[in-house]
Amino acid sequence: MAFRKRPRILAPLVALAAGACVTVNLYFPTAEVQKAADQIVEEVHEGKEPLPAGGGASFMRRAESWLAWIGPAQARAQDLKADLEVSTPAIRALKQRLKERFPQLLPLLRGGAVGESNMGLLEARDTQALSLADRARLKRLVEAENIDRMELYREIARANNFPMEQVETIQKLFANSWRSQAEPGTWIQDDQGEWARK
Repeated sequence: MAFRKRPRILAPLVALAAGACVTVNLYFPTAEVQKAADQIVEEVHEGKEPLPAGGGASFMRRAESWLAWIGPAQARAQDLKADLEVSTPAIRALKQRLKERFPQLLPLLRGGAVGESNMGLLEARDTQALSLADRARLKRLVEAENIDRMELYREIARANNFPMEQVETIQKLFANSWRSQAEPGTWIQDDQGEWARK
């Protein structure tokens, strides 16, 4: 008799537990994050071609370039939805480090020693032509770059109160931007993991 009553007691408890399991579907602003990624990568890549040196004409070109950048930068900042935070002090510091390092990485990207992966990180590709000292330098640069990129992705998640599980989504969105804005000839990894020159 006691055995028969137990299922009657358990049935309501099981139903209550099942009802308590509510799936909360949080909105992840994919388009806004992709737009932010595009703008951040563009900012990191800006100025990759040095301006010609010499005289007042060079100064004027630099001034014109600076003025041209200010206007679009303000427009780009306004393009982002007001509720997507991509300008905290930590994010600005990370962007600055990426921007400062990019001129050192550019010859390695152009030469094929480094490529853009499908997870928004750099990966060493063809280093055989490099000396041991240059390989060690490349390794340090790639490690520093990938540490800063991962911290940028995590900081964007933190600044916008996204669950840390969304960092991988942010990485993939940034990977789209790094690959699409890479110069022709850069090694890029597609979403299936295959490498090819752009």
